[in-house]
Amino acid sequence: MHAKPLETTIPAASALAASLPGAYFHDAWAIAPLDSGASALDLFLKAAAGTPRWVNRLMTLRNRVVSLLGLKNLGTLSMLDPAKPASAYQVGDRVGIFTLFANTPDEVLLGDKDKHLDVILSVYKTVDAGSGKVLATVSTVVHVHNWLGRLYMLPVTPMHRIIAPAVLRGAARA
Repeated sequence: MHAKPLETTIPAASALAASLPGAYFHDAWAIAPLDSGASALDLFLKAAAGTPRWVNRLMTLRNRVVSLLGLKNLGTLSMLDPAKPASAYQVGDRVGIFTLFANTPDEVLLGDKDKHLDVILSVYKTVDAGSGKVLATVSTVVHVHNWLGRLYMLPVTPMHRIIAPAVLRGAARA
């Protein structure tokens, strides 16, 4: 991936768009992948593998803090099996910190659902009508279910707006 990630809207044709009503939080970032032929899951795996160290350190800190509240340790974003190709993943598998919900060549849905909140992330590939270039849009939708989910999102919301584009920039350097 190259260039600077640009904040955008969740693509209307994305399967994630149906999750927008009632969302507590959502965002989307678009970037042009270097490998325009890569599947959406391949693009996610590359981005996650290139996660900046400071993001993984923040995830480690997050895991320590939330364990005090009884929330699960998710590990770090780059915690992937480097020997496992995208084609080996099946719906229901763990892909790093997420569960694979749906997978097509042009869109992958990953996320985590628990009693406090549901997080769904999409990597959606499309061709930009103006430039003719392939764009990958990474979108996140969060639905909270209770006060603990809202409390959790207080620090996560502003950090996510820093972390998401940083992970995409890291992928561009990988």
